[in-house]
Amino acid sequence: MQRVFIIVLDSLGIGAMPDAPAYGDAGANTLLHIHEAAGPLSIPNLLGLGVGEICPLPHRPEKYAGRVTRMLEKSAGKDTMTGHWEMMGVHTTSPFRTFTETGFPEELLLELSRRTGRGVIGNKAASGTAILEELGPRQLETGELIVYTSADSVLQICGSEEAMGLTELYRCCEIARELTLREPWKVGRVIARPYVGGPGTFKRTHNRRDYAVPPPGPTVLDALKDKGLDVIGVGKISDIFAGQGLTESYHSESSVHGMEQTIELAKRDFHGLCFVNLVDFDALWGHRRDPAGYAGELARFDERLGRLLPLLGPGDKLFLTADHGNDPTHTGTDHTREMAPLLAFTPGQAPARLPDRPAFADLGATVCGLFSVPLPENCIGEPIEGI
Repeated sequence: MQRVFIIVLDSLGIGAMPDAPAYGDAGANTLLHIHEAAGPLSIPNLLGLGVGEICPLPHRPEKYAGRVTRMLEKSAGKDTMTGHWEMMGVHTTSPFRTFTETGFPEELLLELSRRTGRGVIGNKAASGTAILEELGPRQLETGELIVYTSADSVLQICGSEEAMGLTELYRCCEIARELTLREPWKVGRVIARPYVGGPGTFKRTHNRRDYAVPPPGPTVLDALKDKGLDVIGVGKISDIFAGQGLTESYHSESSVHGMEQTIELAKRDFHGLCFVNLVDFDALWGHRRDPAGYAGELARFDERLGRLLPLLGPGDKLFLTADHGNDPTHTGTDHTREMAPLLAFTPGQAPARLPDRPAFADLGATVCGLFSVPLPENCIGEPIEGI
């Protein structure tokens, strides 16, 4: 195997997990419900690879080209880090801590204020765009940090690129990351949320930066890198794995940009893995409960998928998958506990519907097998037969 591409369509779940009721997610199905609310979907290439064989979409073609299955999540939780880490062999047994209902402890915010030299406002679960409209004018006047969270295990800090500057915003987030590595305050990610403009014209920019907790041990990425293979991250991959296990990393301004970067990488020779996260499905449309916006993003992705497929040779393998669900027709604004699709494609390989897999980690174990690299001892997962 010369090159393997894993593209994560962030939040594109295909049906509720058996334990979804425990998460409040009974009946969730991101892809199917987008079709029902905003269809028909313009996804000829996804349908051509066989997504209709694992999600009951109408009008699917009689023939398809991929090897397809559904993956269940073994780890506890339904967030970005848990899903991506499990793909690379990490079994998370306890969900990351959230502060959705209570906000962050006063002691944490006092220490953050002392260390940064800035006041703190907000401290609640909120939409990033809504809290910016609410508190952005005050921040421009006072220089205070807008701190907020969501249903995920995150501490987000919103700051003006023009008034505060990116360097200062990142400095404050690095301090917050250091503080929230302490067990009572530990969150999965600290996120810098820069914006430009003023009241009525506020706009978040693509200079977001995620500061994640490092994986608890070696992952599949480390195993590949240690064997001298190329391990290329596109989009949020470097942030999710705290830079661990990568030989190259490319920041994406959007999911469209991430696919354009992937297409360019597919035009060059490398030996190893290209691991791509496309976050806009989740951040722009799933959390905002916008099925039509999600459908449009899928169409833009599918068009670029059609440009990527001819660049794959007989020694290449493409995997399309997801890290969790985010059903835009579901209640609330949280992720949904769903199975992930796995569409595998190699030119010339016969299609097949494979049995469901018990863990996202089987994807990482399969990649190790393709390159004859041993799975790290701390990692879970079994190679998928027939891939």
